[in-house]
Amino acid sequence: MHCKSVDKPEIIIITGPTASGKSALAVELAQRLGTEVVSADSRQIFRHIPIVTAMPTAEERAAVRHHLIDFLEPEEYYSAALFADDARRIIGDVAARTGTAVVCGGSMMYLDALVNGIDELPTVPDDLRRNLAEEHRRHGDDYLRMRLLALDPEYYHRVDLLNMKRVFHAVEISLAASAPYSSLIGKPRPESPFRFRKFLTVWPRELLFGRINRRVDKMVEEGLEQEARSMYPRRHLNSLNTVGLKEMFAYFDGTMDRSTAIAKIGKNTRVYAKKQMTWHKRDPHFIPLDMTAPNPIETILENLMRQ
Repeated sequence: MHCKSVDKPEIIIITGPTASGKSALAVELAQRLGTEVVSADSRQIFRHIPIVTAMPTAEERAAVRHHLIDFLEPEEYYSAALFADDARRIIGDVAARTGTAVVCGGSMMYLDALVNGIDELPTVPDDLRRNLAEEHRRHGDDYLRMRLLALDPEYYHRVDLLNMKRVFHAVEISLAASAPYSSLIGKPRPESPFRFRKFLTVWPRELLFGRINRRVDKMVEEGLEQEARSMYPRRHLNSLNTVGLKEMFAYFDGTMDRSTAIAKIGKNTRVYAKKQMTWHKRDPHFIPLDMTAPNPIETILENLMRQ
């Protein structure tokens, strides 16, 4: 069974908050449609951290081919722009062979880049990023803000100056491009070669939070602490600045006891899930999937039969 197509391949997106059952649903759907899964998860791309990232299981990966997971070392640079390029290429190949593809993940910036396109920005050289990070570490946030003011006063006056990730990104891009960051963004983007049908996994909040709590317990049982210890020498890497690892690193550093670290993982995961739900509400094109229904996949299949 394949999706109907008019002029562009129709690609199915399954997204939703963390721990909402996306991966299992995507595997079942891909099996039913005879296609493959393309991940849109900004942490599952990295090797060595399958527990903390809730990587698809060996059984799921054996049942259906997965793309864009478990292929980068934590030291390697990746971005939403690189993801969009890679995902479009892979989706095009999968759709040419099977008629469609299933995109599954909850990384908001990755999905936005894939569906809506992204500004064409230069790749930042590794040495530039390292040097800027060291300057930031030595001189503090105000130093970085003043760098932005000098390089791009227009963006300085509209960015959230408390969001240091955005400030840092604008400074590094301005330096790499030898042009203000604001002059590179907001330009017209090319039309997507795909049509997207977007489905959103929905749970009552208390049930979702219960699933998150159980997932954290399962991660601990499966060896989260050992996985985090293996990554501890690389704790300075941005790729490892993620819920589940940063709390364990604080425990290893002695700034938090073990039980507090585990409780914090649950709390921070719930906070992240709330952010995801808020982001999804902004897009009226998501088709909600009631995950408490007996068989939510039937909602997807019925919807795909309609144009």
